[in-house]
Amino acid sequence: MKIAVFGTGTVGRTLAAAFSSLGHEVVMGTRDPAETARRTEPGPMGGQPFNEWQAAHQSIRLETFGAAAEEGEMVVNATNGAASLAALAAAGGANLAGKVLLDVSNPLDFSQGMPPVLNPVNTESLGERIQRAFPDARVVKTLNTMNAGLMVDPGRLADGDHSVFVSGDDNEAKAQVTGLLQALGHRDIIDLGDITSARGAEMVLPLWLRLFGALGTPDFNFKVVRGG
Repeated sequence: MKIAVFGTGTVGRTLAAAFSSLGHEVVMGTRDPAETARRTEPGPMGGQPFNEWQAAHQSIRLETFGAAAEEGEMVVNATNGAASLAALAAAGGANLAGKVLLDVSNPLDFSQGMPPVLNPVNTESLGERIQRAFPDARVVKTLNTMNAGLMVDPGRLADGDHSVFVSGDDNEAKAQVTGLLQALGHRDIIDLGDITSARGAEMVLPLWLRLFGALGTPDFNFKVVRGG
């Protein structure tokens, strides 16, 4: 499958590399490919400079948002939540129409300092805003409740026995995303319902951030334990 991954930060790189290793043809979307390719400085979290990462993943091409979306059979939104709608708008609604749009972003608002708050929250989600802005896309919210390493390698923690959620209006799209999650090694995949259920998945983030602070590591996840 041809997969377009939007976002060249840690999450986007991690997902792109994982999808490529599974045999998918991957292209990354960014606002200015030439500028992105020239980056030699470490990322915001001290990560590997993009030009070094790209040199190690030469099969993954870098294109504009529009060109990447046009090529992709599935589009993955791994951009910063505050920039997601703009990035998708730059891709063009026609290039997203009919395609599964896998959204892993979170609507984190840092305007009031740390820790960030959610915006929107409670009565709306970023997943819903994306679906409303691009009604012909098939939006599926998933993977936003864990760090990038666990997204692509759930087995590194508790033998992979932890939960991942999916939300979306299109059952066929959710089934396709579920298959991709299974290929990554996820075993406990819980369908929360339509795209409005993305509100709950996004509202996990304030708890996740507090746990990160308390535990001192991002290598943890949630497990839903069912009754008998």
